[in-house]
Amino acid sequence: MEKQKDCIKDRLINETQEILIKYPQKRDSLIGILNEVQEKYGYIPKQCQIEISKYLKLPMAEIYGVITFYSRFTTVPKGKYNVSICMGTACFVKGSQSILDRAKERFKISSGQVTEDGKFSIDEVRCVGACGLAPVFMINDEVYGNATVKMFDEVIDKLQKEQI
Repeated sequence: MEKQKDCIKDRLINETQEILIKYPQKRDSLIGILNEVQEKYGYIPKQCQIEISKYLKLPMAEIYGVITFYSRFTTVPKGKYNVSICMGTACFVKGSQSILDRAKERFKISSGQVTEDGKFSIDEVRCVGACGLAPVFMINDEVYGNATVKMFDEVIDKLQKEQI
């Protein structure tokens, strides 16, 4: 088990270094690097944060602060299908809470968690910038506007059927 952890750590270090060499060693490179790491892994592993910190000569606290400031970044792995439900004012007023409640009930997880099979995760987001389509939910990068619980169930049913 320990050998496997070391192997994973070494892989993360090597792959992160391949990303880092594309960028100048300047603070301004941080967002671009984080974007690329997030795209590669679906989250930003701690080992990658350590390598970024060393490369840019920035404290870990600053790296972590940027990651947690932007909702695009996460330090936790997401499901194959990351369900983001907008809880901004327009969406909330138009019923996004019922969609969030349905997602939690259906997947049997809370916000910020991943189903045991790794297929679905739920996130509450503050605004996706589609207030005219409220309420809104997203699955990965696809936006579903004028959403209802029924629409949510139909989309999830379709995704689950595609996996069979």
